[in-house]
This record gives sequence, C-alpha cells and structure tokens, in this order.
Amino acid sequence: MRHVFPCGTLALDFVGTVQERRAAVPIERIGVPGLLDSWFVESGLLDERPASDHADLRAALELREAIYLLVRARLDGDALPAGAVTAVNRRAAGVPVALWLGPGGTSRRGTAAQALTDLAREAVEVVAGPDAALLRECGRPECTQVYLDRSRGRRREWCAMWTCGNRVKAAALRARRRQ
Repeated sequence: MRHVFPCGTLALDFVGTVQERRAAVPIERIGVPGLLDSWFVESGLLDERPASDHADLRAALELREAIYLLVRARLDGDALPAGAVTAVNRRAAGVPVALWLGPGGTSRRGTAAQALTDLAREAVEVVAGPDAALLRECGRPECTQVYLDRSRGRRREWCAMWTCGNRVKAAALRARRRQ
C-alpha cells in the first residue's frame, strides 16, 4: 500500500495526496497517471486500475486543488471561492462509478473521470453539510493534512497518531530530556 487514508472521508484523503503544502517543495503522491490509478484502487473507489492518462491526471490535480480551496475557506471562515465552486460542481455533475452486483458480491467499475465525480460529490457533502463543522487541520506545523474530527469531545489534534502524533510527542519528549 502506497497511500494513506486517515482523514475520515476520501475527498479529504485525496486532498492529502500533496503533503506539506507550505514547504518549499511539497510532496506529491499522485504525480503520474499510474500513481493516480493506484490511489483509486487503494482507496476503494474502483476495484480495477482505470488506465488513467495525463489528461486524467490534470483533471485530478485540478479537482484536488479546488477541493482544497473550498476546505481551506471553510477552515478560515471565508466565503467559498467561486472558481473552486464551479470546478467542483462541474466535476460532481458527471457520471459516477458503477456499482455492480455479481456472484462474488459487489464491484466498483469505472473510469478515472467517474472516480473524480464520486470524489467531487463527496467534497460537496463535506463542505456544504454538517461535517463542515468537523473539519480540522493537523496540529503538526509541517503537516497540512485536513481531516474530520469525529473524536469524543472533538479534541483530536493530528491527522493520524501513528505519524504526526508520534512525531510531535517524540519531539516533546526529546525536548524535556534535554532540559
């Protein structure tokens, strides 16, 4: 497994495919069509790789950044950017992934464009629905992952304890030991 899914919704996990956005050189996790395909399969959006091409990758990156702008606006309490709203709505109006019933159970089939439609629809639900109040950004300064805080008391601080939470706690322990 190459990708991680700590955010509570695939749309936010998709936004997290670029890490450390504020760094001089952000870390891109889906920079080639093959990585985009593997993200679709690992996320469970599709059961088989859709054979994405560079046009699909451009569309995915455009959608990812539009979703990020909408989420960022919600986090900051700002109005939603019109261009991002248009881009997400345009993608959400597409044909979704097909769910098929067969002898072995269900399967999810579709193209990269259909998977992006599903992500856009989920993003609309997150940004415009009750989950918008649960949006948080990771508390580790270098991390820019956004997640839904469904914890008891809404006190979650990190996108994932096994990554950022451990790093912050280990750094605090080292600092205490140095003193």
